[in-house]
Parts: sequence; structure tokens; C-alpha cells
Amino acid sequence: MQALELEIKKLIIETLGLEDMQPDDIDPQAQLFVDGLGLDSIDALDLGLALQRNYGIHMSADAEETRRHFQSVRSLAELVAAQRKS
Repeated sequence: MQALELEIKKLIIETLGLEDMQPDDIDPQAQLFVDGLGLDSIDALDLGLALQRNYGIHMSADAEETRRHFQSVRSLAELVAAQRKS
């Protein structure tokens, strides 16, 4: 799971242009929005598209479940891992 979390951290940095950050700067359990990285809804859209492109993940933007998956790097990694198994 750590390798997948690292991939997702790198994807976040690359997709959102967070040039001043390194993967180690992102706590895998920290909130991605508001208090944690401080991402916003535009960032969520960009990140969702990147996840879809890289991992073939399909999710509804309005679903409560999707909001849960976008809570942290770890929850995103769990989503990717679960969809890979199915």
C-alpha cells in the first residue's frame, strides 16, 4: 500500500503543480481539503480526472462515497487498490 500511496502523492504534486512539495511532505492520513493540503473543488476535479486517466477509476462527483475517498491519500489508495481487485 505504501508504494501506491507514494504514486498517488506524486500524482497529486504533478497534477496540481505543487512544485514546492515533495511526496514525503504529504501525510498519507492528512485531510486533502481545507485543513490538510488545502485543496479546493477545482483541485478535486483535476485530481479526479488524473485518477481516472491513470487508474481507470470511475466515480460520481456528487456521491457521498466519492467524498469519503477524497479525504486523504490513504483513502484514495484504498479506492485504487479495491478497483484493481475487481
